[in-house]
Amino acid sequence: MTITPLEVQCPEVVEAGTMPTTQSSQSPVDVSGFLAPVDLAALLDDEAVAALAAAARAQAADGGLKLLGSDGLLQGITKRIIEAALEAELAEHLAAGSEAGAGNERNGRRGKKIATEVGPMSVIVPRDRAGSFTPGVVRKSARRTSGIDEMVISLVGKGLTTGEVAAHLREVFGVETSKETVSAITDRVLDGMGEWRSRPLDPVYPVLIIDAIHVKIRDGAVANRAVYVAIAVDVDGCRDILGLWAGDGGEGAKQWLATLGEIRNRGVNDVCMVLCDGLAGLPDAVARVWPQAVVQRCLIHLLRNSYQYASKRDWAALAKDLRPVYTAPSADAAMERFLEFGEVWESKYPAIIRLWERAWPEMVPFLSFDKEIRSLISTTNAVESLNARLRRAANASGHFPTETAALKRLYLAILSLDPTGTARARWSNKWKGALNAFEITFDGRLHPDRN
Repeated sequence: MTITPLEVQCPEVVEAGTMPTTQSSQSPVDVSGFLAPVDLAALLDDEAVAALAAAARAQAADGGLKLLGSDGLLQGITKRIIEAALEAELAEHLAAGSEAGAGNERNGRRGKKIATEVGPMSVIVPRDRAGSFTPGVVRKSARRTSGIDEMVISLVGKGLTTGEVAAHLREVFGVETSKETVSAITDRVLDGMGEWRSRPLDPVYPVLIIDAIHVKIRDGAVANRAVYVAIAVDVDGCRDILGLWAGDGGEGAKQWLATLGEIRNRGVNDVCMVLCDGLAGLPDAVARVWPQAVVQRCLIHLLRNSYQYASKRDWAALAKDLRPVYTAPSADAAMERFLEFGEVWESKYPAIIRLWERAWPEMVPFLSFDKEIRSLISTTNAVESLNARLRRAANASGHFPTETAALKRLYLAILSLDPTGTARARWSNKWKGALNAFEITFDGRLHPDRN
């Protein structure tokens, strides 16, 4: 006999320490013993397992085993569990009202369609006569379980558009939803985003890495707007994304001054080193906020900008001759190598020489550190990696209707980073050596409370 999912009898949830009894799904069930997480598989007896196995074999014979979505093997089980939980909630509510002398009682049941992680279903929700029953399993006015919301937020954070998320839910789970509903679900993170962007920060950061990406925002007409990103390395070597700030137009030192000032107002009294690109006026903006901070220009950006002034056939030769400059053992040795480089290339590419001369004060600070940690403090690769994820999320949407919509999409992408925590541990281990060197170079500034 072929057993459909709805014909599988699920074991009742009973008090801890008692044997399950045969009971109608419409009867109240005591779940007080299962407030803590339990292994539901351990509650299945041999008869229930055999019935589920028969249903799985029947589905496999008909074309393939299906667990989720309409007619999925787990759909009927989930329906029974939800209905039993609702009955138990009402029984508990009525018992509490009886003790208080409220005199409430049951008042029939009604059907309700909801979307769940295993597919859409109709569940029977019990009612009370006083109308005071507020179920927690399926809340009033709710049309989906919280797991669907979490799934939507995760998918959008991975870079899917609202239309792609709606299509995914329909194809995989049989859940019909609209792009507007998906957008409304992701609006749940707006409060958390506001708190995250204004949270208090540490008083000292050894390293602050700053950069900006550009997104398209429709404000009358679609225009490129800069979104400013700041990543800090704390005194324990952990990564801390400090926030996202939307500018009025392209990236500029004036907006960076306001952004860095906001970071300072959130509690950051000192930053030892700021890693940035070659934006004009940025070192002055940093100096106005943290006068003691050392500004280190990103070496990769400097090299890329150098190649823009040269013919492509000379790139390899330029790279070979520039390498002794930024790998020199000291700033003095680097200057000697740079003078040698100028003797060879100044006549052909004077703009490259001027570029390095202007950038020299912000290029050489990393040369005072050991070679093992120079690669960490001479580039903005850390924030570039984050920006690549943010650009992918932004490009999926094309352009955004508002600034808030753009920041929400980027914030969701940040929430989806490193779900297992392995990258955070790898980051911390990578920066331990650099922090030891910083402790010596910036004597007493990393831990001012110890002085």
